Amino acid sequence: METLEFEFAGRQAPVAAADHALAGVVSSGNLEVLIEQVDLGGSMRIVVRTAAVGFAATWRAVLADFSARHPLANVLVTINDAGATPAVVSLRLDQAVETLQGDAA
Repeated sequence: METLEFEFAGRQAPVAAADHALAGVVSSGNLEVLIEQVDLGGSMRIVVRTAAVGFAATWRAVLADFSARHPLANVLVTINDAGATPAVVSLRLDQAVETLQGDAA
């Protein structure tokens, strides 16, 4: 297992229907994403716990893309990964943001 942490500058607090959102399930080749609203001084912090060791550069690229599409401020994103592909990671992140925003978006 490897734990990675990334921090991105946020530009906007999420328009949220809830204080947290969960998407996905940890199982073979999949992952879960939890987004929580917390005071991080305007930043977005992402913590990744992954079984696939040695892919920090790939994670950084996928999460930088997510941050560019969703520049959320004051959110903690926790990812528990069991070997998901970058496309699945992006899908689950987008699903979690959609769940967090609900009908408020």
